Amino acid sequence: MASFLADAVVYLGAAVLCVPVAKRLGLGSVLGYLLAGVLIGPFLLGFIGEEGKDIMHFAEFGVVMMLFLVGLELEPALFWRMRRQVLGLGGAQVALTTVLLMALTLIAGLPWQAALAAGLALSMSSTAIALQSLKEKGLSNTAAGRCSFAVLLFQDIAVIPILALLPLLAVAAPVTGGGTWIEGLPGWQRTLVVLLAVGAVVGLGRYVVVPLLRVVARTHLRELFVASALLLVVGIALLMETVGLSPALGTFLAGVVLANSEYKHELESDLDPFKGLLLGLFFMAVGASINFPLIAERPVLIVGATLLVMVAKAAVLLAIGRRAGLATDQNLLFGAGLGQVGEFAFVLLAFIAQLGLLDGTWTDGLMALTALSMTLTPLVMLFNERVLLPRVGTTEAPERAADTVEERNRVIIAGFGHFGSTVGRLLRASGVHATLLDNDSDQVDLLRKMGFKVYYGDATRHDLLESAGAAEAEVLVCAIAPEAAPALVDTVKRHFPHLKLLVRSRNRMDAYELMDQGVPHIYRESIDTALRLGADVLHELGVRAHTAHRAALRFRSYDEAALKELAARRGDKQEYLSGVRAAIAEQEELLRKDIGLDLDDHDHAWDSQEMRDGIAAAQRSTRATG
Repeated sequence: MASFLADAVVYLGAAVLCVPVAKRLGLGSVLGYLLAGVLIGPFLLGFIGEEGKDIMHFAEFGVVMMLFLVGLELEPALFWRMRRQVLGLGGAQVALTTVLLMALTLIAGLPWQAALAAGLALSMSSTAIALQSLKEKGLSNTAAGRCSFAVLLFQDIAVIPILALLPLLAVAAPVTGGGTWIEGLPGWQRTLVVLLAVGAVVGLGRYVVVPLLRVVARTHLRELFVASALLLVVGIALLMETVGLSPALGTFLAGVVLANSEYKHELESDLDPFKGLLLGLFFMAVGASINFPLIAERPVLIVGATLLVMVAKAAVLLAIGRRAGLATDQNLLFGAGLGQVGEFAFVLLAFIAQLGLLDGTWTDGLMALTALSMTLTPLVMLFNERVLLPRVGTTEAPERAADTVEERNRVIIAGFGHFGSTVGRLLRASGVHATLLDNDSDQVDLLRKMGFKVYYGDATRHDLLESAGAAEAEVLVCAIAPEAAPALVDTVKRHFPHLKLLVRSRNRMDAYELMDQGVPHIYRESIDTALRLGADVLHELGVRAHTAHRAALRFRSYDEAALKELAARRGDKQEYLSGVRAAIAEQEELLRKDIGLDLDDHDHAWDSQEMRDGIAAAQRSTRATG
């Protein structure tokens, strides 16, 4: 117990010290975790055991958890909408990168089977690093972010056929003594085991897990549902590991199977806190597992090979990004974000070594290359952001700050997509000018062609807001992606506390987080449209226009009051659900009374259609008597 507590103090202490410093320096949390791992690893302070391998197995559970949640997001409808990007971009990236890296390893002296296996493993990029970095910078919904997600999604799916293919490439005798019962099987039997394991996960998810979750949900015990979710992930991971396959692959498949179940959102909310903590531990383990003695023995070879692989992957990504029509800065972000070798390479390389396709020297070297490339990626992205993009990307607002401050010194709109542009057009039509900022360069270029003066840049950055006139402005409209809004709110409250913040949120959960930050004006993006539609339904059913309109306004008033009350209860699921039920019942009762009281004879005066019908009837009567 003492040893466990001491280890926990080491890991948590390193994270608490290193991650805030990295974030403060603009390096991102991923690099902070990686540096923390290097610091406490066996080659510096020595708090972690031999090359970090004693915690890597447990730390990989963070990736397992993340891929389960990624699978939950993969609804068939979403995949069908993205099929061209996923199959086109993702397929091209894996195929071209594999061929290029296979050629390089053939030149290095590997036989073609081993070269193909190594090329497939190295073609994988890090879902954990790429998605986390894009999310932190608020770039998930940019063109580069969408293309990155499509490529990563294809890679995650491609691991299944790759694991099935590798045993067929095994021409050498497999290494024995590794610990799994399938090691002595011929290649075709191992492939069959892979396919059967995949089928078992799909069948268990559909016919066992969902009914089990229904039973657990009826108990109304949140802790039991959390335990069931963890049991699901751990159990599938154990099943896949027992047959010598990737636990991350199994949980990803399970997530896909459960993506359309009624428990999707419950599973996401219950497991997300575990994912964040375990991913941080995984990044620390990667940093600790970098084999510095091996790198020190052959620094030119290892570092040179790492840079060569990253350049080769980036070149392929830039080529397919260009083909897909990405703007220069979006393409650079695309190439920099996915240029590393990913966490699935650890799994594939271990399996390749188990099959006897690579010897220990090659495996150790490629493992070091993988870890080193993951560590370098945040630095590459920082170099891209600070050095390359200002020179080759779309012109950012700071370069035209004088014109912006003089012209638009009262209102700033951060995010000029569908939501922000509607606000901006209304203000412009009313004679109010605003400084318009957006971090999607393709959107910026399109809007400029349409006549809008939009400036490219990340609105969460203090320097960009300052150059855009935030010190003199009165109002800031936050219309960026809701997941990035808390970062913008934090920046404004620290540096420009005088600004009145009006913030877009996607739903109640986003609104609760913003309320915790003290934001008074929050606008859920769908509620007004939904209420307008509901009022129109009432009118179509015979309720007078003004009565229906007033009912919608009162509903919104009641709902916003309930939102503030429920925000304080959301920590306790049972109390929160009880409060929701009570609020719904109270709203419905109040509205029934309101509508009953408002059915007076003068409401028809608000109904433009009734007025038009009355005028037309009067005109007909006048013509008849005239």
